[in-house]
Parts: sequence; C-alpha cells; structure tokens
Amino acid sequence: MNETDEKLYKRFLKEGNSDDLRILLEKYNESLTLFIYGYVHDMEDAEELMLDTFAVAASGTSHFGGRSSFKTWLFGIGRNLALKHLRKHSIKAAALQDDVASSKADPSQDPNLNILRKERNANLYRALNQLNPDYRQALYLIYFEEMDHDEASRVMGKTKKQFYNLVTRGKASLKGILERMGEDYEKY
Repeated sequence: MNETDEKLYKRFLKEGNSDDLRILLEKYNESLTLFIYGYVHDMEDAEELMLDTFAVAASGTSHFGGRSSFKTWLFGIGRNLALKHLRKHSIKAAALQDDVASSKADPSQDPNLNILRKERNANLYRALNQLNPDYRQALYLIYFEEMDHDEASRVMGKTKKQFYNLVTRGKASLKGILERMGEDYEKY
C-alpha cells in the first residue's frame, strides 16, 4: 500500500496504530538524524533529538496543519529541538561530517572509483564545514534532503527570498572554498 506520509500520520493520531508511526520513523530516522547532526555535531545527541522529534509528533502537541509536507513539518520540529538543545548547552552550531557520503558508497563498484569518490566527498564536506551555518543548512536541505525551496525555507523559518539568497550565497561561497582547495567546482 502506498499511502502518503500525511495520511499515515493522521491515521496514527486518530486510531493510534503504532505501525503507521513506525513506517514514518523508518522512513525518516536516518535523514532526520543527519540533519539534526548538522546542528549539534554529536551523533548521540542527534539520535536522541530525532527520537524527541518523533515523540513530539506522536504526542500531537505540535499540530500538523497540512500547509506543508509532513517531511517539512517534521524537519521543522527537529530543527527547533536542535536549536533549543544548542541554547541549553551553549554550543555553537557545527558542520556536517563526511559520514553521510561514506554511508552511501556502493561496495560492488570498482574500489578505485570508491576511493576517488570518498576523497572527493571528503573534500566537499571539508568545504561545507567552512561555510556559514545558514548557508550549509540551506544547501544540505536542497541537495542532500532534496527538498524544494518552499519546503526548505519553511524548515529554516525563512522567507522564500531569504532562503533563495542563502542558497545563492552558499553556492558562491562553496565554489570559492573548493577552488582554493584546488578542486573543480563543476565536479560537484
């Protein structure tokens, strides 16, 4: 059965079917954890905050109004919890790590290509680490989470124009950093 996230979530709230919530958790736990990790820079905290995000969603205390996709709404809750965590622990937002890239490698491919790909991805993540945190998050949502600009702007709490500016400036900054590292920006 191919049901939308929104239908699964609404049915969970109405009927209490834990299978619906489990499906959503399995679908989003990894990407949400990595998204939160970009803020807190600690995998254990990111995993705990991901579970807290689903706890908020499961409790129904944060109302899903349907003005955005379920994913956008869920990531918005995750972002808010991560920022609250940072404020609470007085930690500055940190960068994404190359864990994302290394976890997506296909071992059946040529080992030499894997090594080159991992090196290129490591360089990309080192460059992303040097970006302004808002630029980094905007690019992460667009390119790694494959959200459209509307969804991603809502997750970050920005207007469409502000978000568009973040993406544009982020790309320009990333290009400059990669070029200083001796990398060809067009490869990415």
